[in-house]
Amino acid sequence: MNRGFYLVMAAQALSSVADNALLIAAIALIDDLQGPDWMVPLMKWWFALAYVVLAAFVGAFSDSFPKGRVMFSTNAVKIAGCILMFLVTFLANSAGGQLTWVFVAYTLVGVGAAAYSPAKYGIITEMLKPELLVKGNSWIEGLTVLSIIVGTVLGGVLIHPDVSHFLMRDLGLSSMAYNRAEAAILVIALVYLAAALFNLMIPKTGMVYPKQETRPLVLLSTFKRYVVILWSDKLGQISLAVTTLFWGVGATLQLIVIEWGAQHLGYRLDQSSILMGVTAFGTVIGASLAGRVPLRRALSVLPMGAVMGLMVLFMLVVKSTWAVYTLLIVIGALSGYFVVPMNALLQHRGHVLLSAGHSIAVQNFNEQSNILLMLGLYSLMLWLNISIYVIIVFFGLLVTSLMLFFIWWNRYNHRVNPDLPQLIGQEGYGTALHQDNH
Repeated sequence: MNRGFYLVMAAQALSSVADNALLIAAIALIDDLQGPDWMVPLMKWWFALAYVVLAAFVGAFSDSFPKGRVMFSTNAVKIAGCILMFLVTFLANSAGGQLTWVFVAYTLVGVGAAAYSPAKYGIITEMLKPELLVKGNSWIEGLTVLSIIVGTVLGGVLIHPDVSHFLMRDLGLSSMAYNRAEAAILVIALVYLAAALFNLMIPKTGMVYPKQETRPLVLLSTFKRYVVILWSDKLGQISLAVTTLFWGVGATLQLIVIEWGAQHLGYRLDQSSILMGVTAFGTVIGASLAGRVPLRRALSVLPMGAVMGLMVLFMLVVKSTWAVYTLLIVIGALSGYFVVPMNALLQHRGHVLLSAGHSIAVQNFNEQSNILLMLGLYSLMLWLNISIYVIIVFFGLLVTSLMLFFIWWNRYNHRVNPDLPQLIGQEGYGTALHQDNH
């Protein structure tokens, strides 16, 4: 691991801390404006929509410039969204108008995150050899999840009545911020600025890709071909299916935990945000253990995903604090242990078949599309007043059944194509594109 890799991790961690803290501040803002329950998952839905809409374009953008500079410019877009959210009370007088601006602001942050992602993951494949990808992903995923812990806890702390009072009265933010959410957003903006400084220090890797296409219709057609290539690969399709399921359910589970904390445990929002952090802490443990899994054995962790789905069902019965925390840590650890090797395998196959930026864009398109589906389904369930306990059972059984299907699918692929293990660790990039050109 070189100095540049650690700078990437620092920049990614700070930017992710700010993203997750801003989510809690946005939820507090919606709560203060008395928005309905389904509005929170719908806000995340719009955030994910940015990934899907921009998927065909951000890969080419990421591969057109040094990725450290791409991370800096896209982090600036996040800062713009953060500032816009701070200004919602100035932009509209009615609660409905202010809620609309919260959606617009968080969607703008989603635009920045969508363009940021291919650069932050793509630069890993440029800096590290294939045999170091699982370890590198273990570091980056572990730190990313750790930043989720810090970010959600930071967001919860910043909106706590005592802390918001301290920020607004003792630190003098009352002259600029009129409520707890605005005071929190000002602090979060400083974290984004710190991430920008680290982005500027990331060195160039020297990787130069062919000149990227700029015509939108051609980019859309090319992106469609990239999606087909990655889904057609017998290793890529399994890892892509697993990570797509994981991120869709994971994004929804974040909000389910908040609602579960309120209904099952009687927690306030700042207390429920701690539960999200506890789950993320477990993911860090699982991700760190996954760093010991060789890339060639990445597919061996698939059963952990099925077990994780079953563990979610225990949320129905746990009540005491130690039991709740233990369960959430176990769920997080199982998810971290099986998703890190899958992510590394997917990045490896994507880099070999396509390129760093384009493969991550394809990955984001699929994962965020599933997030749209899952969050839309969750919003519909809340709108229909379906019990949170029924929702938990549904998502737990969904994960387990789909993971069992993916395990069967992987075994079938290996039975039909016995040479698949030899493709793991293959050098080069863009091999599928070169074949098409010839």
